[in-house]
Amino acid sequence: MRNVIILGSGCAGNTAAIYAARANLKPLVISGHEPGGQLSITSLVENFPGFPEGIDGPVLVERMKQQAEHFGAEYIAGSVTEADLSRRPFRLHVEGEWMETRTLIIATGASARWLGIESEQKLIGKGVSSCATCDGFFFRDKRIMVVGGGDTAMEEALFLTRFGRDVALVHRRDQFRASRIMLDRVLEHPKIEVITNTVVDKVFDADKGFVSGVRLRNVATGEVTDRDVDGLFIAIGHIPNTKPFAGQLDLDGDGYILSKGGARTSAEGVFHAGDVQDRTYRQAITAAGAGCMAAIEVERFLEHHGY
Repeated sequence: MRNVIILGSGCAGNTAAIYAARANLKPLVISGHEPGGQLSITSLVENFPGFPEGIDGPVLVERMKQQAEHFGAEYIAGSVTEADLSRRPFRLHVEGEWMETRTLIIATGASARWLGIESEQKLIGKGVSSCATCDGFFFRDKRIMVVGGGDTAMEEALFLTRFGRDVALVHRRDQFRASRIMLDRVLEHPKIEVITNTVVDKVFDADKGFVSGVRLRNVATGEVTDRDVDGLFIAIGHIPNTKPFAGQLDLDGDGYILSKGGARTSAEGVFHAGDVQDRTYRQAITAAGAGCMAAIEVERFLEHHGY
């Protein structure tokens, strides 16, 4: 029987583990299918407080993990494939084994939707990104391309005009899901070129380890063109990692956990932290803060129930 199990080992999960371990709760952290979260595929992080020269994303999350382990947190590899949150203790199925816990912190994050082409996957963190706020600074005076047609893509493109020499927005259709006001801002911006009915078929240059261009295909005409690009930002949405909890927690239409105040969920004793609930900020520092909140909620919950 565990006092608390934490699902996820990104900034949210690791920070929750640090706080829970220092409260002598002996937390168990299940690393998840993406150990380290989004930072594990990020290169230099320059906006996390305390590192004036920046720090590599994988190094940052590894240091957080080491700090949690120093205070007594335990980590195991694996992911939750099934959960029973109908009663306490909660039951979790992890890699063929059932575990029980008095409380649960879900910090499983939200995975970026990618285009799914091989060259893109090889260049993630090397010029291919899913976060303009995180990586836009690295493309000052560079040629930037954004893929997507919703409000997020519009926001990313507008934000990137602060840095890029020019920004191309590519969308596979000629109709946009974005709100009219956001689309109008993009269409009216002098630094943004909108390219419709077009998809990215290939990203160059995986062999060199950096983005140098893309191959575009017009879906209406079949015409193929190559375009020089230094940075490619994919803004086609995120998938919250909440599948095992569907039907047991209140989720929104996209699968994000609906907060019931603070770090609380609709199930008493189950708490959320990070991008699994936050669809707005998605930053390492906000995820860390959310992990802190969840751990404090757990400590108070256990104390209230006499554990």
